[in-house]
Amino acid sequence: MTTIPLLRQRARPLTPDELSAVPWLPALTPDERDRACHDLIVTETQAGDVICRVGKPANFWFGLVDGLLKMSNDDSQGPVITFTGVAPGGWFGEGTVLKREVYRYNIQALRKSRVAGLPADSFHWLIEHSLGFNRFVMLQLNERLGQFIAAREIDRLTNPEVRVARSLASLVNPLLYPSVGEVLRITQQELAYLVGLSRQRVNEALTSLAAQGVLRVEYGGLRVLDRAALRGYGIH
Repeated sequence: MTTIPLLRQRARPLTPDELSAVPWLPALTPDERDRACHDLIVTETQAGDVICRVGKPANFWFGLVDGLLKMSNDDSQGPVITFTGVAPGGWFGEGTVLKREVYRYNIQALRKSRVAGLPADSFHWLIEHSLGFNRFVMLQLNERLGQFIAAREIDRLTNPEVRVARSLASLVNPLLYPSVGEVLRITQQELAYLVGLSRQRVNEALTSLAAQGVLRVEYGGLRVLDRAALRGYGIH
């Protein structure tokens, strides 16, 4: 497992296609956008690489261009908890960067991924100068709060179908992960890591959800057919 203490060691500028997938850039003025594009960098990670580690300072605000990440506390003294997965288009860690604190969680790549980073000083400059950026971060924080409340509820659930459905609903949230669309590129083993179930139990849950018309299992991923049903699955 490789830690990435300095993103710049593997970094390069974003390509035009990668910049077009950054969801908060359209909210900026031309001058703000020029500064952000100049400061943004991207790096490729391998499965097992750690992007953020418990106790390390938050030097970047990160976003996932492509791949799949896991947020967990597996370096803490308490029981191991997977808080959530991070799907393409998602930006994370804004609360930690805002407070200039150290990380209280790990972010680890579950597969080869491309991770973008905006330096913390650039993040704070945008906070101080950009109304559009502030709106994006405010909405991001609000949506993230709802996600973590849901994650605590999921952690207490014993029904595998409900756990899988609610976890998938989080991963296809269009506000947090706008690049996902209708098809989530994920294997059953990766989903098992995120949900905290065996691959067999995940397979059984997906088979049941597919039979109910909520999703369809396709080669290389899952096609969501009913987002509302996923979000409310198991609520009576």
